Amino acid sequence: MTPPVRPVRILLCDDHAVVRAGLLALLGGEPDIEVVGEAGTGEEAVALAARLTPDVVLIDLQLGPGIDGVEATRRISAAGTGTANVLVLTTYDTDADITRAIGAGATGYLLKAERPEELFAAIRAAAQGRTTLSPPVASRVMARMRSPGPTLTERELDILGQLSQGLGNRDIARALFISEATVKTHLSRIYEKLGVDTRAGAVSVAKEQRLLP
Repeated sequence: MTPPVRPVRILLCDDHAVVRAGLLALLGGEPDIEVVGEAGTGEEAVALAARLTPDVVLIDLQLGPGIDGVEATRRISAAGTGTANVLVLTTYDTDADITRAIGAGATGYLLKAERPEELFAAIRAAAQGRTTLSPPVASRVMARMRSPGPTLTERELDILGQLSQGLGNRDIARALFISEATVKTHLSRIYEKLGVDTRAGAVSVAKEQRLLP
């Protein structure tokens, strides 16, 4: 007699309780998928992943106060042998978001607009360590590989994000806990990489190239 197949154990992480409830109901109809925990913050996801040792962590990128989904993904992925595979489930599809999530160790990147069947298939693939990307995300990754644009570091992307909110150097320095001199150095590199010489120009090019999260 063939022994029963162990279900894929899932940890959900989304800062919206209604979204978690919807996912819980949706996944509850799949006999080979079991939700073993829920988290509303990145910190909770990291702690529960260590304690529950799920096969897959299904996580959003924007999680309100605290660490975001990218940082949570990085910590979960770096926790050591036997850690869960992280599958991003989000509405955000900018180059910056995709690059940061994959760089942090995400196994897959799925958009919330996908059909339930695609989500189920992505979860099963992630449990086996296989990569799944939503078609729009895969298209962006391929386009990026064919015509690579400027590559900004994570810190440069952080500063660019602050810049897009209209913050001055002093406020950016305070927000990121760095010196104004460091901000100026990063801005010089950002201008050079984007081929601009003004703050407004940097934000404009970043929006055109979907570099802002």
